[in-house]
Amino acid sequence: MDADTTVAEVVEDPDFEGFGQFLFPLGGREPDEDMTLDHIDSMLPYHNYINTDTTVDVINSMKDMVADGETIFYDIYTEEEKQADPDKENTGLFFFRGRTDAPFAVVSAGGGFSYVGSIHESFPYALELSRQGYNAFALQYRTGGAEVACEDLAAAISFIFSHAQELGVSTDCYSLWGGSAGARMAAYLGSYGPARFGGDDLPGPGAVIMQYTGHTDYTENDPPTYACVGENDGIANWRTMEERIENLDAAGIRTEFHHYPDLQHGFGLGIGTSAEGWINDAIAFWQAQIDES
Repeated sequence: MDADTTVAEVVEDPDFEGFGQFLFPLGGREPDEDMTLDHIDSMLPYHNYINTDTTVDVINSMKDMVADGETIFYDIYTEEEKQADPDKENTGLFFFRGRTDAPFAVVSAGGGFSYVGSIHESFPYALELSRQGYNAFALQYRTGGAEVACEDLAAAISFIFSHAQELGVSTDCYSLWGGSAGARMAAYLGSYGPARFGGDDLPGPGAVIMQYTGHTDYTENDPPTYACVGENDGIANWRTMEERIENLDAAGIRTEFHHYPDLQHGFGLGIGTSAEGWINDAIAFWQAQIDES
């Protein structure tokens, strides 16, 4: 597939049967038959700097994984749970495999809790993490608010822990990643743990990696936290993010904070911007926690 491939072709590809509708933020709508992969910006109103090469790389990599016989999508709820709450049909985990028994990350894309921008945020991050040897999951969660989204993240973590041997992942020092709304989810689960949101009684993450959010809530038991944001972000003021990091520092929590000039909200990997390469800094931050755990 390439830049001229249509979104409809991707969604309807037999390799993606059962989950193709989650690859783009369609919100239950049929894809525009004429929209190509180099024109998906309108589907991501809270995001900027959409990189077509990254989009194509993600889609082709997922097709390669399917061709290699890998299962790349997992339900996080049982059929009974989905029947009891039909909205739970719109959930699941995409798995990007790294080394066997390497730690795992769960990445939650942003979208203002009105859509899930995985094609720009969580899929590219998970793919890069897997290429560096880590096991990475991208979460498809329910929209509508932080509470149900956090419930889905808690269910996802519980699923991974209960299937860790089958999935071939280590549960030691796992990390939670997110941008914007997804960063709020990662922060909430980092602060309060999966059980607070209906998940199993499990350890919290060893690190939280968060981008561009105005989230201010924290506890003195928060995990080590990496944060980054653009200075021209009109949705999440970088000073607000800096203040939260300073509060964590004051509580003795390890942190790392970056703010990038001339950068707006939702920059994703930030390819071609002042933030390019941030993901390697974030990975190094997580690896330092792994090394000390």
